[in-house]
Amino acid sequence: MADVLMSAAQSGPTYLSRSRALARIALIDVVFHNLTRLSAIAVLVILGGVIVSLIHGAQPAIKAFGFGFLTAQSWNPVTENFGAGPAVYGTLVTSFVAMLIAVPIGLGVATFLTELCPHVLRRPIGIAIELLAGIPSIIYGIWGLFVFAPFVQTYIQPAMIAAFKGVPVLSALFAGPPYGIGMLTAGFILAIMILPFIASISRDVFETVPPVLKEAATGLGCTTWEMMRYVVLPYTRVGVVGGVMLALGRALGETMAVTFVIGNAHKISPSLFAPGTTISATIANEFTEAVGDIYTSALIELGLILFFITFIVLSIARYLLMRIEQKSA
Repeated sequence: MADVLMSAAQSGPTYLSRSRALARIALIDVVFHNLTRLSAIAVLVILGGVIVSLIHGAQPAIKAFGFGFLTAQSWNPVTENFGAGPAVYGTLVTSFVAMLIAVPIGLGVATFLTELCPHVLRRPIGIAIELLAGIPSIIYGIWGLFVFAPFVQTYIQPAMIAAFKGVPVLSALFAGPPYGIGMLTAGFILAIMILPFIASISRDVFETVPPVLKEAATGLGCTTWEMMRYVVLPYTRVGVVGGVMLALGRALGETMAVTFVIGNAHKISPSLFAPGTTISATIANEFTEAVGDIYTSALIELGLILFFITFIVLSIARYLLMRIEQKSA
């Protein structure tokens, strides 16, 4: 009996210490749960605040121009006649050109780094590509204006004009005097800027493919191209699509680099060589000079349009990812 009492006395402090530890862990878990919930709610609140602020600031322009603001080409601060047509057109065209160039090159770089590059060079090349993402956009803009645009004007644009002369559609798409600056040059600069995002994310997701799948494909006699097409890309398509959409979001909202090389002309031209503008470039160029409610409100409405374009693009991306996951299941 004495031994039993002594054992209970000795186990009492241990039991209390365990209870306190469990209570402390439960309290930490509750605090952590509430903090993560508040963080998620804060994101939604901030996003809602941005939307409300944009809609409120754009009200004068919405009432003055209506839906015609989306397609009108005029931009005259003197008469307070504004239209977003050229800016929306330039944003979509430059982003499309950038994606058309950057996506295949980025996937090719990722394939080279994961499958073909010697192991000694993989890390240095990967770091060099990732460093491109850290270069400020204004540096890209300066380089594009003083180095790349003269090169395009002297060598690329004259060759393309001569090559596509008389070809239906392409002759209009690559027509006009070789200015050097324009939507095509802006698309090239954007492609260079978003290339690190596509290449880095694609490389990371390619490395998650189990080696046994690659070895099985190689054992069946598949070439590197066939292995990438039928094994690696289907296995990593969700991550690849996510990286591409992230790069597209960067291209849609880029400001300074595009402002330097696009020409900042408020007009719609079928030629990629012609100067144009984008939503972000228009806002950056004219917001400090905006005088009057209508002028300022028109610029805010441009920001609202860019917000909805980005939202639509991301929604389409989520839908594509959902369809891919359903097919995989």
